[in-house]
Amino acid sequence: MADEGAGSLTQRDPPQAMPSAGAGVRGAKGSRREAGKEERRRRIIQTAREMIRESGSTGLSMRALAARAGVSLATPYNLFGSRGAVILGVLQDVREFQARFAGLRDADPLEQIFAAVDLAVAFYLADPPFYKTLWREVFAASGEVRKAIYNPTRAAFWQHLVDEAAANGSIRPEIDPEMLLTQLDHQFRSVMLDWVAGDLAPDALGPTIRLGYALLLAGAASDAARDGLIARAVQCEAELSATAPATSAPPG
Repeated sequence: MADEGAGSLTQRDPPQAMPSAGAGVRGAKGSRREAGKEERRRRIIQTAREMIRESGSTGLSMRALAARAGVSLATPYNLFGSRGAVILGVLQDVREFQARFAGLRDADPLEQIFAAVDLAVAFYLADPPFYKTLWREVFAASGEVRKAIYNPTRAAFWQHLVDEAAANGSIRPEIDPEMLLTQLDHQFRSVMLDWVAGDLAPDALGPTIRLGYALLLAGAASDAARDGLIARAVQCEAELSATAPATSAPPG
């Protein structure tokens, strides 16, 4: 049995070697070295975020980044490997998206999708200069920064949410979850483009994405799930009507 004898020392257990005096010293040095490396990594990420926000560009000069972070030019390359990897490091260290999402888990898979949208929008609106810059890179052209933002981990996270909705029976079985996610992603990016361009007010960003998601998902939803999605779409329409600027009355 796997647990048999757990926690006990039997004659079959090999003798444990006594650690040498030098092992503790080496361990302490290794710990300090790792702590120093982590501190430099944190400093580079924070500096990169500040530079992106200030310049409105992800075209970071690695030389300028190193100088401002107070490290050697080789350090960003040694710790990250490339400029795109620095950007990805910024995203992972700053957003902590999945960790925060774990605290918002809902029993309804469709509600999880909308919760994830709301959380993403909250991040964007908390620091518009930074995130608008990143999204400009998504729209500009292909490259290492775009690949860093649209990485396999991100895709797998969203695909898992859609797959859960399909497995739960909220999505009709004849609908391909992967193709459905592609359409949701197209809608998300089109809304983000309007926000980045200044054509969409901040308070309309969330309701606009949710409305598009509700309509797309309603078209793919099972009969049992469709009514709830239609109700959400109506609610989003009401939110958008409330945020729309008042129009002047036409001249009489």
